[in-house]
Amino acid sequence: MAKKGLLLVAILFYLIAGVNHFINPDFYLPLIPPYLLLIEEANLLSGTAEILGAIGLTLRQTRIWASYGIILMLICFIPSHLYFIQIGSCIDGSLCVREWIAWVRILLVQPLFIWWIYVIRNVRIFA
Repeated sequence: MAKKGLLLVAILFYLIAGVNHFINPDFYLPLIPPYLLLIEEANLLSGTAEILGAIGLTLRQTRIWASYGIILMLICFIPSHLYFIQIGSCIDGSLCVREWIAWVRILLVQPLFIWWIYVIRNVRIFA
């Protein structure tokens, strides 16, 4: 039952996070490194990927591929986390944390999210 709960929380988490990219883009845009050039498009792509990942997790037939897609997406987010540290771990009028918290996010939280998705990749809800 625990893995089923982790799956349901992941579906909600990635669905809400993905939709938030469209509702609140001003939160995400300053976190995207400027060397990506197409910052607004990167934000929309990230939100779309999270939404599609959440939808993919809901279906047994697509859950494994959706899981690997989310893991790849989480790896792709690492440059944004590093950029956040480079700019002082603070966005004026938005997200500000101590630098060590930003490092914990990369070194502990990001791998934990990857592990979480890997663990639920084979969960059967109605089996």
